[in-house]
Amino acid sequence: MNTPANSAYIRACRGLSVPHTPVWFMRQAGRSLPEYRELRGSGSILQAIADPVIAAEVTLQPVRRYGVDAAILFSDIVVPVHAIGFGVDVVPGRGPVMADPFKDRSDLARLRPLHPDADLPYVLETVDRVVEALGETPLIGFAGAPFTVASYLIEGGPSREFTKVKALMHSDPQLWVELMERLAEGATTFMRAQVAHGASALQLFDSWAGSLSPSEYECFALPATKAIMDATADLGVPRTLFGVGTGELLGLMATSGADVVGVDWRVPLDEARRRVGDSVSLQGNLDPALTFASTEVLDAATRRVLDAAGTRPGHIFNLGHGVLPTTNPDALKRVVDLVHAEGRAGVTK
Repeated sequence: MNTPANSAYIRACRGLSVPHTPVWFMRQAGRSLPEYRELRGSGSILQAIADPVIAAEVTLQPVRRYGVDAAILFSDIVVPVHAIGFGVDVVPGRGPVMADPFKDRSDLARLRPLHPDADLPYVLETVDRVVEALGETPLIGFAGAPFTVASYLIEGGPSREFTKVKALMHSDPQLWVELMERLAEGATTFMRAQVAHGASALQLFDSWAGSLSPSEYECFALPATKAIMDATADLGVPRTLFGVGTGELLGLMATSGADVVGVDWRVPLDEARRRVGDSVSLQGNLDPALTFASTEVLDAATRRVLDAAGTRPGHIFNLGHGVLPTTNPDALKRVVDLVHAEGRAGVTK
């Protein structure tokens, strides 16, 4: 019987044999698709996320266009903190921006518990709509990892240096622990709600964990990530942990309790496998910039990823980061078709 639980994506997450190598793309929902831009218009992304009809349609668009093996919910990692009134906007071309950044212990009171039914009913309705429309294709729910969400809250927006967040976590480790605990509780609550409404898998985005040294990651980020993985283990759905620039952290990420570790484009998958061991599946890891190259270059790069993945079960093809806004959708469709035709990891035909 074809169900999301028996799909190529879910089977690959679990390290099982697959009929073809599954593929999906981070940020596939929206951004580069002309049908998305036409639907959304010029409004705020938070407004689009708050409209279940629009958000569901955006989630489904790449599944129809590309034939990817999973949908990912159209949302944003700051949606939960926005919903509880912390004061967040997502500025086009910049990203999440805080009206009043987190500075000291008094700001903990602004991070009240999340109540999904009351705070995020529109997201849950979107999940309901998408799951009904997808049929046997799985929906990936997601949340932001505590370190990455904290980096936005403390820095006030995107950062390259992370000076404020590192200063806080080193100078007031007890406050840092309490902040991480609150963000972990919120992420756990949000992820559990998505699964309760039908999501078949989860991904935790620790996008900026690569700014940390291994010792910093182990001390300041990994405990909260482990807490989320422990608190969602009973759900029975595969969970992926992903970050950018995390090549030196892959071994630690594999100890988090995640079923899948996402790998950016900087580390070949065969080397990533050596670093994480055999206990987890791998996701990745085509350089998003190469989707702008000629078809010959793109094909060769895609095949290099497949070659590095080898034949061992447990590979989900993806980009090494999200789809870039000006990506030609035809390039992504080409990648999907090539991966389905030539991927070999765990494939039985």
